[in-house]
Amino acid sequence: KVQLVESGGDSVQAGGSLNLSCQASGASYSGSCMAWFRQAPGKEREGVARIYDGVTMYADSVKDRFTIFRDNAKDLLSLQMNSLKPEDTGMYYCAAEWTPSWRCGRLKSRDFEYWGPGTQVTVAS
Repeated sequence: KVQLVESGGDSVQAGGSLNLSCQASGASYSGSCMAWFRQAPGKEREGVARIYDGVTMYADSVKDRFTIFRDNAKDLLSLQMNSLKPEDTGMYYCAAEWTPSWRCGRLKSRDFEYWGPGTQVTVAS
């Protein structure tokens, strides 16, 4: 059974940093697309970053501030978040799917079947 569990969410001041982790289990994640999404209260879930076969892609709002990393040996996905802003506040979700590269690159939540329960990130101004 595919299982994703996020950790590392916290409350920080603007300008601070956090590192989120997602431990994957229950399947071989080799060749999968893995991504981070976030959802703020009252807003739709949005893609933050994804990694597929070592290639990364970021939403414009987080470019140069966030870094997605994948440790294939440990089935561990991480998201290093620097220079955090209040607008980064939200529930952060790890997602995985075995999907073609082009679909992974769209970073659309509807393309992902497997999700973790989420970890809360709150950035105070």
